[in-house]
Amino acid sequence: MSRLYEVMFIVRPDMAEEDVDKLIAGFTTTVTNGGGVVKSVEKMGRRKLAYLVRKFADGNYVLLTIEAGGPVVLELERRLRVTEPVIKFITVRMDEEEKRLAKVKALRGTRRKLSAEPAAEAPAPTTEAAEPAQAAV
Repeated sequence: MSRLYEVMFIVRPDMAEEDVDKLIAGFTTTVTNGGGVVKSVEKMGRRKLAYLVRKFADGNYVLLTIEAGGPVVLELERRLRVTEPVIKFITVRMDEEEKRLAKVKALRGTRRKLSAEPAAEAPAPTTEAAEPAQAAV
């Protein structure tokens, strides 16, 4: 059963661009050899990390969107774990996220918007309040 996944990994900042491309090509062949499909590869560039990871303050971010089964993802994660230039990675199953977002949108669609309804008119002042004001004049 194929599912949609996003795999984001961070590569050491001191790696050359050609080496990063070779690394990405190796991971995409792992997915395709396992029967999966690489939907997109997005190199997000060098960014500062929130905290030190293996003594690095920044890294090159890469986002892979793949459609594959569980064993393929497990093999990809194993390779990410043992590859020395990869300092951090995370895999997120996107089909569950899309279901959750669709549910939230449906819930929001059923709610009525108060801003779209006309405002209730304020009641007119009673004559009792107007009479003392006239008497004071």
